[in-house]
Amino acid sequence: MQRLRNLRLRSISNSASAANLKRKSLNSWAAIQETYFSTKDTFERHRVVFTVGTSIASVATAFLGYSLRHVHDTRVDERLQSIEHAMKSNVNLQHSEIKDIVGRPGGCSIPACAATAGTALLIGYGLGWRGGSWYTTKKFRKEQMKLLGQIKPRRWQMLGNIKVTTKDGYVLNMHRILPRGKPGSNIPVVLQHGLFMDGVTWLLLPPSQSLAFLLADNGFDVWIANSRGTKYSYQHTSFSSNSSDYWNWSWDELVAYDLPATFQYVHDQTRQKLHYVGHSQGTLVALAAFSKDQQLDKLRSAALLCPIAYVSQMTSQVAKKAADNFIAETLYKLGVFEFSLRGGSVVKFLKDMCTGTSIDCSNLFTSFTGPNCCVNSSLINTFLDHEPQPSATKNVIHLSQMIREGTVSMFDYENQDENIRHYGQSTPPIYDMTRLPKELPLFVSYGGADALSDVKDVQLLLESVKDHDADKLVVQYRNDYAHADFVMGQNAKQDVYEPLISFFKLQ
Repeated sequence: MQRLRNLRLRSISNSASAANLKRKSLNSWAAIQETYFSTKDTFERHRVVFTVGTSIASVATAFLGYSLRHVHDTRVDERLQSIEHAMKSNVNLQHSEIKDIVGRPGGCSIPACAATAGTALLIGYGLGWRGGSWYTTKKFRKEQMKLLGQIKPRRWQMLGNIKVTTKDGYVLNMHRILPRGKPGSNIPVVLQHGLFMDGVTWLLLPPSQSLAFLLADNGFDVWIANSRGTKYSYQHTSFSSNSSDYWNWSWDELVAYDLPATFQYVHDQTRQKLHYVGHSQGTLVALAAFSKDQQLDKLRSAALLCPIAYVSQMTSQVAKKAADNFIAETLYKLGVFEFSLRGGSVVKFLKDMCTGTSIDCSNLFTSFTGPNCCVNSSLINTFLDHEPQPSATKNVIHLSQMIREGTVSMFDYENQDENIRHYGQSTPPIYDMTRLPKELPLFVSYGGADALSDVKDVQLLLESVKDHDADKLVVQYRNDYAHADFVMGQNAKQDVYEPLISFFKLQ
């Protein structure tokens, strides 16, 4: 019996050692990845410095060569002078004649010097600027170049610049990742980003961790949407992007025009019903459309990451203060119709708000989204290279109304006559979340640390679908996840994406 007990203890000890070894291996691999991406981002952030630096180094090398040659010529000339002095004592020769006899190795005609200098500059440019640009751009920006169709991976076919025009004239640009194989045999998935983001959201992580590429690896036909007003969808058939008419929209128009145009185009191209993945505002647009029975005939299922519907209990102090202080409304009255977090007017208002309140704005990303558990700091720098994207000030006003009033309704013109003119009633119509089809397969994933999609607000949404078919609703809760973890978290692949893909495969 004692022997068996000893064997058991030894087995437990070996198992614990193996577990510790595995954990240390995973930690080491994570550290290696962090070092790689940090180095990668350092090169990218200082690309101009490196490329200009290598160009200067090439020119400096050429200058050093000329300097050494000048020193050599000086020494040769001194030697000629000594030879001349010695020969004059025996033979009466002129200095010019001695040069002709000996030859002047340091001589350089103007055409020869110009040709040499030009060649040195060309070589310096080629090795410096072009070489540095190749190293920093091509080597470290493969994911973004894949998005633009400049690199064709072996496993996928990249298609970009897919134009979709909405009924109200906005030209949306989509990107497509199609697994190599028989065309038309892959089920389509539409990925829709959130507020102040664009389609790059789904490509920030490495290909082995990105939801877009994981879906393609699992045989899905992936369509990446870009909402109106973002850099890939900045066109209109009539309006200039600098005009107030161009920015006269809120997420109501995304429900009424962008989503239907996107669904219709993908359905027409693939002849199949599609899966939908929305993040943040992308979930709000989908929920509003589905509550009105829109686009359901083209839909297989929907995945809602950080679902936004009710937002009155969000804990993001930046968002709440901006709504309570009517910042968007003030900007709109001042004629600022494009709401850009990089724009001078918006930045000034945010600085004033941070200065005059107790909000900690030292890390605006965390203050806005919540404390993300699993986003590498180096990835945030990559994120800031591409985001944030602009939105319509009217759209931000609409969201601010929802925060203040706790409702999920259409845009309130705050004037009875205007509301009647637009809606035929004095108050804006409600998007009724209880009208979501009970038979629609839904995958809902939310986090306990999310400052925008707060747990209490999500519970209100889940209460609205309490009568949903039990086998058609999957709810996933991650206690440590905040808003950005669902699209940028290094653990999102195993925590969220793999269960999501398994859910799609069952539908």
